Amino acid sequence: MPRPLRVAIVGAGPAGIYAADALLKSAAAAEPGVSIDLFERMPAPFGLIRYGVAPDHPRIKGIVTALHQVLDKPQVRLFGNVEYGTDIHLDDLRAFYDAVVFSTGAMADRELRIPGVELDGSLGAADFASWYDGHPDVPRDWDLSAEKVAVLGVGNVALDIARILAKTAEELLPTEIPPNVHEGLKANRAKEIHVFGRRGPAQAKFSPMELRELDHSPNIEVIVNPEDIDYDEGSIAERRKNKQTDMVAKTLENWAIRDVGDRPHKMFLHFFESPQEILGEDGKVVGLRTERTELDGTGNVKGTGQTTDWDVSAVYRAVGYLSDELPKLPWDVASGTVPDAGGRVIEEGGAHLSSTYVTGWIRRGPVGLIGHTKGDANETVANLLEDHAEGRLQTPSAPAPEAVEAFLGERGVRFTTWEGWYRLDAAEKALGEPQGRERVKIVEREEMLDASGA
Repeated sequence: MPRPLRVAIVGAGPAGIYAADALLKSAAAAEPGVSIDLFERMPAPFGLIRYGVAPDHPRIKGIVTALHQVLDKPQVRLFGNVEYGTDIHLDDLRAFYDAVVFSTGAMADRELRIPGVELDGSLGAADFASWYDGHPDVPRDWDLSAEKVAVLGVGNVALDIARILAKTAEELLPTEIPPNVHEGLKANRAKEIHVFGRRGPAQAKFSPMELRELDHSPNIEVIVNPEDIDYDEGSIAERRKNKQTDMVAKTLENWAIRDVGDRPHKMFLHFFESPQEILGEDGKVVGLRTERTELDGTGNVKGTGQTTDWDVSAVYRAVGYLSDELPKLPWDVASGTVPDAGGRVIEEGGAHLSSTYVTGWIRRGPVGLIGHTKGDANETVANLLEDHAEGRLQTPSAPAPEAVEAFLGERGVRFTTWEGWYRLDAAEKALGEPQGRERVKIVEREEMLDASGA
């Protein structure tokens, strides 16, 4: 009797879980069956949803409900608190599995190359998100003494950063933020937040709903300069073909023509301002210099030579995420991705690295919404199954599921399981219950392991 197809997925965020779902829905799941193990370096699953999405976005966190249904399947196991390249290596995985899929995502800040980026008060958006989302591997404190703050970038991450800075600690208390984050936010002195984009309203990468949510806070006054509402032929064409772009532009137009209200925290959305330098004195941020840009007819912009110095004492760089390089895999330094063809990992010279695949942001870079990784997963899994059907997968020497647990036990790795997630989930909900909150996130890794029964 043929044994099930054994697949390891490294990374238990949405991309990895979507890959597991695609395997479970395939013909191979019926005959000969599939057996899937997800390896996650954090003690808890869900990746970016748990440690990258702002806590005041329960709608997005609702995706977890769908992911739960995949991880509940008996063919799927979770090994949390297991780090690829440290606790387990590619050669180890090949001994246990027919194929390995990497879906490790991106949690670091992409580099911004302008003078002054090294100053005290020049801060990474990904680092800030990790702090307010209670990531166990970052410091527990965050300096929020700046009264005037700049956020560079016009994507949803920039909106998250700006919104968290502009809201009050009490507004955010009903969410799952940990106690250290609530205490930190109580000390937040930010009253002016300036968000900068080098192009125009039609080129902003905001989601319409995320943008409109800014205006729902009783503490945030969103302000748009009417002079920043400008479109060229390329911009108009983009609005016509993309409904979301048009909705974003209309929202910004409406804000530009209204009177400024009296909500206590002001959030300025600036367009056509390209960051040129972070200004400093005595090693600390004291301002931001931007160059005014103008549209060139195609939707792109060119500099005008006119500069403005903005009085800010902190600058958050929300210019994109970057994945970590993975040991034993080829790497494209420029894009921060693993080279691939249809999800198959491609070595230098163009050959497929046998039985090795990628999906999600490690494959195509950190762009798009969480749901966009479904298409990646489907394509990658289809090619994996084609290789299986054609006999191109390598044969593991120890395919029995219990061999993995024995290996981790011998290595002394304290790993968590899917059953352990249910215990951690219950513990966090119990912490929130006395305060009338859905949950309070546990931050310390050891506390997470203890609550999980690792």
